[in-house]
Amino acid sequence: MERSSLLIADGNRDACSHLRHLFNEMFVNIDCAADGIAAIKLFRRHEYHLVILDATLPVADGRTVCRQICKMSDVPVVIISERSALPERLSAYRSGAEDYIVKPFEGDELLARMNIILRRREHVPAKPPRALIFFGLYIDTRSRTVYVNDIPIPLTPKEYDLLLLLSRNPGQVYTREMLIDIVWGDDFFGSPRTVDTHIKTLRNAIRPYHEHIVTIRGVGYRFDE
Repeated sequence: MERSSLLIADGNRDACSHLRHLFNEMFVNIDCAADGIAAIKLFRRHEYHLVILDATLPVADGRTVCRQICKMSDVPVVIISERSALPERLSAYRSGAEDYIVKPFEGDELLARMNIILRRREHVPAKPPRALIFFGLYIDTRSRTVYVNDIPIPLTPKEYDLLLLLSRNPGQVYTREMLIDIVWGDDFFGSPRTVDTHIKTLRNAIRPYHEHIVTIRGVGYRFDE
């Protein structure tokens, strides 16, 4: 089986190192996150083939992170926990977890179970990300619908395209000319200040998450996570 990428999220540094060592020969790339928000940010930036989450992650727990990832992607998510009670396991599965591993576990068994999950996914065509999620800002890329705190927000096609472009490339600065070229294309006629007008109405529409869109004075705009 082709080696691929793994995301591990565990607040315990030693536990994360142990899992990294355990999976070192199975995956080409292994990233570790120390809390739930860091895990979500890494997941948005990189392509992974498997995600392993500790149930008691700091900031955002494993089930919360699992739900967010499953809204964005079909990548299998596994939750590891010290709790073996049935309600805990069922809650993890309802969150979208592919498997639930109880600590302490045998390394060989964990490897075997992850191999089964990956083999099962080998012949399933990869799907594009379903959504981009930034806390209460939810961008459904299939329906081109944006939600703020679960409420659908009406955007014009150009407002949506601007938001999608910026949010898919967090941290990257776009000049007004670049945004016109990418979003409007060759059919654009008018002033570069048209971008400012669209950004202003877009920010108003996505409040209170408007501060994700940052003005770079004299240059353009970027999206901050």
